[in-house]
Amino acid sequence: MADDLDAAKRAAARFAVERYVRPGARLALGTGSTAAHAVRALRERYPREAFDCVASSKATEALAREVGLPVRPLRADDRFDVMLDGADEVSPALDLTKGGGGALLREKLLARLSERLVVLVDPTKLVGALGERAAVPVEVVPFARPVLARELERAGFAVALRARTDGAPFTTDNGNEILDLRPARPIADPSRTDRELRDRTGVVETGLFVGLADRVVVGSARGDAEERVRGRDRG
Repeated sequence: MADDLDAAKRAAARFAVERYVRPGARLALGTGSTAAHAVRALRERYPREAFDCVASSKATEALAREVGLPVRPLRADDRFDVMLDGADEVSPALDLTKGGGGALLREKLLARLSERLVVLVDPTKLVGALGERAAVPVEVVPFARPVLARELERAGFAVALRARTDGAPFTTDNGNEILDLRPARPIADPSRTDRELRDRTGVVETGLFVGLADRVVVGSARGDAEERVRGRDRG
């Protein structure tokens, strides 16, 4: 099963790179196992192309440099042609739950700076409603975390502090912590839930990506892929 899922992720990445990336493109790179396949697919298809890339995490930056893709810091005037990223869940409206890799804040910022966000997934990430399978990550200021955890539990979420393998709190590249929230039932209004979570003092960002994805590419273990499209491109 794990091999099938990896093959599906790889198929989605190759499809997206072939269809949506052109030489000289300005690229934003996401974080996670599927985004890693996209980084490798870029170099496989364009072995010598020097793309203009910004990565959403230190992990993606390290992988890009390992395969020979130049990566630079974000600039004030940056805009990107395409962002390639994965997702933890995809709803029928192409809203997303993201942040399993811990880079949700940087991913959301880069998504908003991109003309087109192309999301790459395997079929298990397709859900009827967000919160159906995956937790909703919320990046929080460490000082505020105990208060926020209690407030969110009272609001009806099952709350877990994300931890490293040694048991210490997981820390994002921004120096914050992550609370993984399980709603009592699938989320009926992701936009409202996102807004209500972000309104709490100490919450930095949520993993609810509403209205940001233009294309979702669903790979299969057979090596092919299908595409789901929002009504029209943003921007």
